Amino acid sequence: MEVYFKLIKKLDHFTLDVTYEFDKGLLSIQGNSGSGKTTLLNCLSGLITPDQGRIVIHDQVIYDSHQQINVPAKLRNIGYVFQNYALFPNMTVYENLVYGMKNLDAYRDHQQRKEMLEYATYMINTFKIEHLKNKYPKHISGGEKQRVALARAIVRKPKLLLLDEPFSALDDDTKEIVYNEFSLHKETFKIPTILITHNKLESQLFSDHIALMCNGKFGF
Repeated sequence: MEVYFKLIKKLDHFTLDVTYEFDKGLLSIQGNSGSGKTTLLNCLSGLITPDQGRIVIHDQVIYDSHQQINVPAKLRNIGYVFQNYALFPNMTVYENLVYGMKNLDAYRDHQQRKEMLEYATYMINTFKIEHLKNKYPKHISGGEKQRVALARAIVRKPKLLLLDEPFSALDDDTKEIVYNEFSLHKETFKIPTILITHNKLESQLFSDHIALMCNGKFGF
């Protein structure tokens, strides 16, 4: 079992109450706005604390309300690409990419730090953003921001990748390019992934598992 979660969180108009587990691949979650999809990702990432539940990733318990386990967000090693990409505007593309690595304990060891920075260079080349290294987010396109955000999420070698409508801000021509690139990256890195999307085509293209969410609950 790669990913397991059972979560309950009371919201204003309904209660999020979901249980799911999957071994590998990409789970896409579809549903109307306000159905609890982003709240679920925030609970998994540690940005929000559920009322009850349990989260296990790669046999590590990162949240268990009964055992009073709640691993801080920065220590969960979960990659998260937000809908607006959330790049730091005062940092260059390269600084954005390596920022999250500085929170890792291994970064303090010289040899491991060297290996991480080499991996960051590999990611820059893989995502074809080398020419953007010294630019700031306001000077790059939406498709380029999407690449940078995805590279930043993956560079820490996360145990789980969360994607919240990562393609919604792109125009149709850019989407087609990014879809092809994402399919290649999905096969290359093989990170268990949860994708939030309103787009049925995206679910069909990328998903190994599909769930529908309505008022905080899953349907299949």
